[in-house]
Amino acid sequence: MKKLTAKKRAELLRLAQRADEEIDLTDIPEIPQFPSDAVIGKFYRPKKQSVTIRLDADVLAWLKASGEGYQTRVNTYLRQLMTKHRAP
Repeated sequence: MKKLTAKKRAELLRLAQRADEEIDLTDIPEIPQFPSDAVIGKFYRPKKQSVTIRLDADVLAWLKASGEGYQTRVNTYLRQLMTKHRAP
């Protein structure tokens, strides 16, 4: 790793003291917080946490009627709801 020269160090310190409003970002595309086209599970697997929840019996029956993986579906439905209601 290269050492910083005194000139480069002084330049970095000067830049660090500038106000954010002074920095021209017009040539940099804005990056959204969570890209809408992101695919959960392709490269990123969120950490799972075990919880206990109480569901109405008919809701649980409906989830289980679709076959195995009902807990994953609950997570998917909640993630869709979270994404829909997330502040822009």
